Amino acid sequence: MSYTFQFGALLPYKADILAGIWLTLKLSFISILLGGLAGAVLASLRSTSGRVVRLVIDAYVEIIRNTPFLVQLFIVYFGLPGLGFRVGADTAALIGMTINLTAYSTEIIRAGIEAIHKSQIEAGEALGFTRFQILRHVIIVPAVGKVYPALCSQFVLMMLASSICSAISTPELAAAAAFVESQTYRSFEVYILVTLIYLTLALVLRGALALLGLWLFGRRAVRRPLAAMPEVSA
Repeated sequence: MSYTFQFGALLPYKADILAGIWLTLKLSFISILLGGLAGAVLASLRSTSGRVVRLVIDAYVEIIRNTPFLVQLFIVYFGLPGLGFRVGADTAALIGMTINLTAYSTEIIRAGIEAIHKSQIEAGEALGFTRFQILRHVIIVPAVGKVYPALCSQFVLMMLASSICSAISTPELAAAAAFVESQTYRSFEVYILVTLIYLTLALVLRGALALLGLWLFGRRAVRRPLAAMPEVSA
């Protein structure tokens, strides 16, 4: 059976594809920024707060990590209106991505914090550091440096998982691809192109994060390429 590829049929829809790429990048960048910062805060609270706070944070992390991202999106997009909070598809996607990434970031950074030896904290206290200075300079920054490759891999996975947001009509790249396919009926061409775009975005993001890690933490944080990516249930 012969098949003639016609990628030219996709050219009239390049604006839709570019708009999808832009929204994918926008959602990914904002969710990575918010999820990374929130993860650092929750990991810090879990390490320094009382038992009740630790239990609440642990419960949140376990619930998010052990439920599908799609279900979480549906709760935000379809469930919140039932409570009187109506959000658009783009906002719901951003909220869902941030909530999901925060849980994974919290667990990753927690592992980094637990790798900090107690003697380093005692050394900070001996030097007269305040509690905030110890938390910032002795615990959080070194902890993030230790787990930076795993954290970056999770960021890349979140960018790829943004394709699931098409299920709530968010017009990101996967939704744009579905629209173009419905108009052209060129499934092979559309999804080959989208695969290449996602691959390019992932490689560029990994490279940018590696450069950022090199600037923030030095060579130790990026000694191993950001290739080993943990599996996440979508």
